[in-house]
Amino acid sequence: MVNRIDYCQFLLSSHANFTMTHFADHSQGFSHDAVNRLLRRDKLTGRILWEHVQGDIVQSPHGCLVFDDSVLNKEHSHTIELVRLQYSGNEHGLVKGIGMVNCLYVNPDTGQYWIVDYRIFNPEGDGKTKLDHVREMLTLAIADKALSFTHVLFDSWYATKDMMLFVESIGKFYYCPLKSNRQVDDSAGVLSYRRVDELRWDAVEQERGKTIKIRGFPRDHKVKLFRVVVSTNRTDWIVTNDLAQDCIQGSQQACALRWKIEQFHRELKQVTGVEKCQCRKARIQRNHIACAVLVWVRLTAIARKAGTTIYAIKQGLLSDYLRRELRSPSVSMACA
Repeated sequence: MVNRIDYCQFLLSSHANFTMTHFADHSQGFSHDAVNRLLRRDKLTGRILWEHVQGDIVQSPHGCLVFDDSVLNKEHSHTIELVRLQYSGNEHGLVKGIGMVNCLYVNPDTGQYWIVDYRIFNPEGDGKTKLDHVREMLTLAIADKALSFTHVLFDSWYATKDMMLFVESIGKFYYCPLKSNRQVDDSAGVLSYRRVDELRWDAVEQERGKTIKIRGFPRDHKVKLFRVVVSTNRTDWIVTNDLAQDCIQGSQQACALRWKIEQFHRELKQVTGVEKCQCRKARIQRNHIACAVLVWVRLTAIARKAGTTIYAIKQGLLSDYLRRELRSPSVSMACA
């Protein structure tokens, strides 16, 4: 009987086709219906992920949690459950897909990172927003997982008053970018609120940041703002509740860890087939996504031990095949 390990092994080994039919066609004794029954009856969640990854995590007192969402593209689907129209940062527009909200633990001392939790964005099914999912995962990271971290990183979409105050309420620091039109005050109430991109900066503030109040926050609530010029066409406005932070380089280094989650999203999509399941049922899609995440965890552990990348590990499977074919071709050339 086909089991979860068999399906994960298929996702790990396959390179282009990740359908049940392809699995059944290349397995002895496994039919398409058997694979379908497995994914229909199993019920995998973020908890199974934590059971697999918790023993691998190397924690640090300077650790941080990074939150972001990704859209699993289902552009050509018409009947797949969980698919909804939503914004994709990669496409810079609305796409049809399954939303996935992820939580990474990053060890800044080693640069290593681990996926520790995730949620499927399905507001029609559970009534939860992406912010609800982040708040829930953040709470569990402390209460259940006992992760050691001091900072929480997220992008401007999650930089709401409620989320920022929630992070403060649990005694953690946050670093996140603000949108350029966010209303702030750097005059201690002397002037009216202005867009963050309309603030004036002197040389000292440029290097050490400035203390501001964000509109809508409590009267005496202050945060630190840094102006980071990324390129001639882009400026980031980084805000933190760490008022002791007085160096733009320090804020940049903290925010740089946020890009680890972009690396995770790219690796997950490129090596595990997480977007390639064509089944219609929500339960099958959820289980396929969970198995794909477990495959990423396994490939990452192997790559870390071998001192290489998960791309090299995955490509090595094809390299071994090519070497065998060159030594003893299954289909040989007759003439040239």
